[in-house]
Amino acid sequence: MDLKQLYQDIILEHGKSPRNFGKCDKYTHKARGHNPLCGDKIEVYLKLDKEKKVEDLSFEGNGCAISIASTSIMTETVKGKSLKITKEIIIDFLNMVKNLQEIKSKELDEDQKIKIMSLSGVKQYPMRVKCATLAWHTLTSALDGKKDEVNTEAAE
Repeated sequence: MDLKQLYQDIILEHGKSPRNFGKCDKYTHKARGHNPLCGDKIEVYLKLDKEKKVEDLSFEGNGCAISIASTSIMTETVKGKSLKITKEIIIDFLNMVKNLQEIKSKELDEDQKIKIMSLSGVKQYPMRVKCATLAWHTLTSALDGKKDEVNTEAAE
């Protein structure tokens, strides 16, 4: 199987069977995001523990396969990570999607890097970049305690 096919399979799998879907118990932060061009709408629920570590992370909403897959992959990737590492991973992801850079984080294992890299192809389709980045901007908003809905037309 070639890399492109592997990436497509990962996106389809996460799009059809998203991980961490639903509201996590006793969340401490939440944020809403909307991509008006595609119609994607998500709400991210985040539970930080006393050490500022992502104890739980989940989401609700609907959208295209890329948006849902990206959100699912994001929740799996940052769960259990410290706040500092989570923010670094978000920046790394956004740089990868916008500039086609490799994921640099040493805090991710190979499987996590492959899953994140499966979204790297969206750079070729500018309208899809917003689908892939919606969840990551929404998580940033939750971490920062912002109350306004994230809108991809304002976030890019």
